[in-house]
Amino acid sequence: MTNSKIGERLVIAFDYGVKSIGIATGQELTGTANGLTFIKARDGIPNWDEIEKIFKEWQPDLLVVGLPLNMDGTEQEITKRAKKFANRLHGRFGLPVETNDERLTTVDAKARLFESGGYKNLQKGNVDAMSAKLILESWFENQY
Repeated sequence: MTNSKIGERLVIAFDYGVKSIGIATGQELTGTANGLTFIKARDGIPNWDEIEKIFKEWQPDLLVVGLPLNMDGTEQEITKRAKKFANRLHGRFGLPVETNDERLTTVDAKARLFESGGYKNLQKGNVDAMSAKLILESWFENQY
C-alpha cells in the first residue's frame, strides 16, 4: 500500500450492514467521493477476498467505516458490529481505520438516487454504495 501524506490520501469508505456493505472511494486532495460497489455479507461477515481484491486495485491509504448511531447519538447493537468490522479491517490489512457518524445517510442516499432515476435507481446495491459515498464526503468535511 502507498504512504501518501495527509491531505493526499486515497480513502475507501464502508457503509456496514449485516446483509450487504456499501463501498466508496475518494481523494482527500479534492474532498470528493464516488460510490464504487457493494458486497454481500452473511450476518455481517463479508467475503474478505473481495475486499482484498478492491484494496489491491485501489491501494487505499486510509479506511473509513460509517457508525450507525441512534438519533440521540447513543450506540445500538449494529454500532458495535460496525466497530468490530472496522477493527477486523485494520487487523487483516494493517491500514489505518477511522469511523464516521452515519446518521441519516441511507435516507439521504435514497432521496438522491430517487431524484436521479426514480424507483429503479433504489436497488439495495445502489443505496449502499451511495451511503458509503455520503459517509466519505461527510468524513472529508469533518477534516477541515
